[in-house]
Amino acid sequence: MSAVTEIPVASPEEIRARYAERLRFETDCWDVHDALQSAEPGFVLLDVRGPALYANGHIEGAINLPRGKMTARKMVEWPESTLFVVYCAGPHCNGTDKAALRLGELGCRVKVMIGGVTGWLDEGFALKSLTA
Repeated sequence: MSAVTEIPVASPEEIRARYAERLRFETDCWDVHDALQSAEPGFVLLDVRGPALYANGHIEGAINLPRGKMTARKMVEWPESTLFVVYCAGPHCNGTDKAALRLGELGCRVKVMIGGVTGWLDEGFALKSLTA
């Protein structure tokens, strides 16, 4: 017996339920990139980092909206049915979790783009700079 097999594996039904639930809360860089190639990606992409980091390099099409700027007054600029996808620096940053929590508290629909900027660059995708 190994550390891998020591604990019994979940049933196929449990596995399906767990990962279906997880995907309701997150998406990845590849899927976001692919969706952004269309005229209607189906979401609004929010870069939740500070303005300086956003200016240095962000995903083209993303709107800079740090968590502290997410207010009820600001969020009514979008239809109630809007899906927001949030990203931050990367897996070492919990800014996306904090932003998702804030948006949820405001009654918004949200998914986290796992990997953030680090994941985006790891996939070979480019960032747009406002300073260059």
